[in-house]
Amino acid sequence: MAENHTTATDKPVPYSTGDSKITDATIAEMRELAARYPVAQSALLPMLHLVQSVEGRITPEGIEVCADVLGLTGAEVSAVATFYTMYKRRPVGDYHVGVCTNTLCAVMGGDLIFDRLKQHLEVGNDETTEDGKITLEHLECNAACDYAPVMMVNWEFFDDMTPESATQLVDDLRAGAEVKSPRGATICTWREAERVLAGFPDGRADEGPTGGKASLAGLRLARERSWTAPSANGGNGRAAEATVSPEAAAGPRPEDQPGKESGSVHTEDPRKED
Repeated sequence: MAENHTTATDKPVPYSTGDSKITDATIAEMRELAARYPVAQSALLPMLHLVQSVEGRITPEGIEVCADVLGLTGAEVSAVATFYTMYKRRPVGDYHVGVCTNTLCAVMGGDLIFDRLKQHLEVGNDETTEDGKITLEHLECNAACDYAPVMMVNWEFFDDMTPESATQLVDDLRAGAEVKSPRGATICTWREAERVLAGFPDGRADEGPTGGKASLAGLRLARERSWTAPSANGGNGRAAEATVSPEAAAGPRPEDQPGKESGSVHTEDPRKED
């Protein structure tokens, strides 16, 4: 029997809609992806992202098409699609909002942010708002602990968030306002982001910087205090430390971070450095 899922409205969503949006053009793009790899099966992960960009989730039809193109069984493709959490079996809204609730983000306020958003959006974990705009999910570590608490919108980082800035962010997304990540990227829809992850660039890969001062704070302090790490051969580690320029260690200037100008994000960090 086909499995059903529920949304925030508690209406059953058939696992298979019987109305696939995968076209001959999509299949041609899948074959293009397969041709990029020495072993065609290596294209399965980007192909599944392509399915999501078209279908809005991983569907049985998408699994079968991937299997057919790559010469795999449906079970083999399904095993991959159910292993990785970025592949969704439920319909995803225009904006996938993930809140990190792992240890450091939780301690710094991630749990409070997630609870506030559940109340504000009237959805639970991995559920979509009735208007189809926002899918909310708690995420494990986003690997950006120095900016905790961290959120992601369609896999773009939002750093140093608060419950207030998080609710403002989702309100702006639902209102159709242009929203930028603090790191510079303009937020696109989830399906557009999935197409990029599939391997079809949108030309905006260099939009804004990728990090900020917090990631290199330790290096800056080490230089100020003449700290060095021992090297493997017993040296003082200065050769390795010198590979990072003083400019890089200082981090980007505020004017180099266009996302910081967005009213959708929390930009003032009350935690001052020593």
